[in-house]
Amino acid sequence: MSGKGYSYSGSGTNSQGNHWCSRDFGSAASNQNSYHYSNRDGSYYYSNPDNSTYYNNGRGGSTYTAPSGYKYSSGYSSGSSSGNSGSGSGKSN
Repeated sequence: MSGKGYSYSGSGTNSQGNHWCSRDFGSAASNQNSYHYSNRDGSYYYSNPDNSTYYNNGRGGSTYTAPSGYKYSSGYSSGSSSGNSGSGSGKSN
């Protein structure tokens, strides 16, 4: 572990050209597979060690999903979708 409370466990670019980075927060973390994606379209996605997630579509809309599953969204125009918060899926180690 670094002084930051985590260590980097991998990074790269997937087949869609999106950058990913995974971090190891240790066995005490609820989600030991924490990672983030920075996507080519300007969006980004975080899967956090407390099992929360954060997605920003790069156009002013964002969605935070708490560990309880409750979603908080802001910046989306009415009637538009919050986007694909799973845009980071498909990461391979």
